[in-house]
Amino acid sequence: MNRIAVYCGSASPEDPRYIKLARQVGMTLAARGIGVVYGGGRLGLMGAVASGALEAGGEVIGIIPEALANSEVANSDCTELHTVSGMHERKQKFTDLSDGFITIPGGVGTMDELWEAVSWAQLGYHTKPVGLLNTFGFYDHLIAFNRHMAEVGFVRPAHQGILIHADHLADLLDKMAAYEPHTPIFRMKAEDL
Repeated sequence: MNRIAVYCGSASPEDPRYIKLARQVGMTLAARGIGVVYGGGRLGLMGAVASGALEAGGEVIGIIPEALANSEVANSDCTELHTVSGMHERKQKFTDLSDGFITIPGGVGTMDELWEAVSWAQLGYHTKPVGLLNTFGFYDHLIAFNRHMAEVGFVRPAHQGILIHADHLADLLDKMAAYEPHTPIFRMKAEDL
């Protein structure tokens, strides 16, 4: 993987572990020669991921919607900063420019990005690994809910391995590197659906 899109919050929680984690993710990816594609902001976990990667000499490509760029939250320190018209174009660029996705702690926007990456993988819009970093048990309930959706029958057996998760970044990157694309819905027969 040459570049990974990192989805995370633009907020700065009171607990300093989250900012520290984000910086470490950026630094680790840069140390492994993996470029960071992210939301283009300078605040919160987003800014910390970018700072960590840049300080470690890594490539950082920011993709920010015009409305946010105009509100002065854009990170002008990025290797490249792309300003796009809106969120749909932003997520398409994340997909186009990356070889995989990692979600670290975040809020509603982060969840939107994660689930779209999973949904697009199910359908066949991409065949890239979708990783979830579950540090501090932040995503325990989400992982359980994903399992529940599968148990009830809303996630097909062929797609139950799309969401890859681990508690540590090194383990997650190893799992993502070993990911073998599944059969997307677009290539399934009606009887398989």
